[in-house]
Amino acid sequence: MLTLKMLRDDPKAVIEKLKIKNFDAQPIVDKVLELDSRRRALQTESDALLAQQKQKAAEIGALMKQGLKDAADAAKAQVAELKAKSSELLEQMEAAGRELESNLVLMPNTPCDLIKPGKGAEDNEVVKMGGPDVNLPEGALPHWELAKKYDIIDFDLGVKITGAGFPVYKDKGAKLQRALINFFLDCNTAAGYKEVEPPVMVNAASGYGTGQLPDKEGQMYHANLDDFYMVPTAEVPVTNIFRDVILEGSELPKALTAYTPCFRREAGSYGKDVRGLNRLHQFDKVEIVRVEKPENSYEALDKMVAHVEGIVNKLGLKYRILRLCGGDMSFTSAITYDFELWSAAQQRWLEISSVSNFETYQANRLHLRYRDEAGKTQLAHTLNGSSLALPRVVAALLEDNQTPDGIIIPEVLRPYTGFDKID
Repeated sequence: MLTLKMLRDDPKAVIEKLKIKNFDAQPIVDKVLELDSRRRALQTESDALLAQQKQKAAEIGALMKQGLKDAADAAKAQVAELKAKSSELLEQMEAAGRELESNLVLMPNTPCDLIKPGKGAEDNEVVKMGGPDVNLPEGALPHWELAKKYDIIDFDLGVKITGAGFPVYKDKGAKLQRALINFFLDCNTAAGYKEVEPPVMVNAASGYGTGQLPDKEGQMYHANLDDFYMVPTAEVPVTNIFRDVILEGSELPKALTAYTPCFRREAGSYGKDVRGLNRLHQFDKVEIVRVEKPENSYEALDKMVAHVEGIVNKLGLKYRILRLCGGDMSFTSAITYDFELWSAAQQRWLEISSVSNFETYQANRLHLRYRDEAGKTQLAHTLNGSSLALPRVVAALLEDNQTPDGIIIPEVLRPYTGFDKID
């Protein structure tokens, strides 16, 4: 969440920045500053009462030494009254603090200076395009028909077992999934990311720490009995490794990668654009997460974007990189670059990765800090990126590499699949 200091120092700047995300922050900023003023006034009053208590306590001792029991008893009664009032003030301060924080978490992160205003995806900025042009054979099929033709992904069986959006991968389809996961992890570890295998269920504190709660609880699967959430992305458990942690500056940066299945309800999604692998409730994804000093985070972001681009190039797929406009950015992000693959069979772009810098927004919620050279604790910057999400990568691989004789596996994947063609 935004820091209280940001609002105290320049509330107008925060309000103007959030307009870029089409968010009216004025009412919440006013409320937060009012609650902050009230809490500080209560703190001042409480401090004054504490001083009076100390003074009266000293008087009681002096009166007792003088044998003035009645006066001492009267002073004790005053101290008891002051303590009761202090306790009441403390409750009021805590209530104001809780209300203040409940308002702070309603505000999204402020976008960085590179972000342009916009309403949605149509206003995103294409910053780069790459990869080979796709020339499909006559009679080319979309991936859901290829999956059925070669019996490698069974969408109907998934409906039988669970429901729509839970496909069953079979034979070479299952091996391709495993190959991509291992390939992505190997690319990430070769680039210096340490592999971890986190839980795929998290508690509410973890969801709050990375900003999924209270913003996106309706999009997550919830195990009510234990109050656990199925992870929508490995970003959640991996970033929460550093919750309530103070790192030494010399320990930064931290760079981790993880594979997890991911679960998203995708409530309200329907229509032609959700066919096949285009939008699932359960899917596989490999993630990269970084914790950086603020002065290094944007250089790290550029390197993350270049790293993901390198993986896409190795797969030989046509892609574009977008810088998201304010209206299409996530609640928690300060800047996001999306990667999309061109599906020639569907004649549309498919998103496969988002790479984001959250600056201090997540770190403030996580209480993730580091000690600088002067020994002072500072909020770190957190970043994450998909490296990569599998379903639409698989969709593009199947569609773009189809031939009359089968689907050609990219050469870089063959050591992982153990075969060079699906036929």
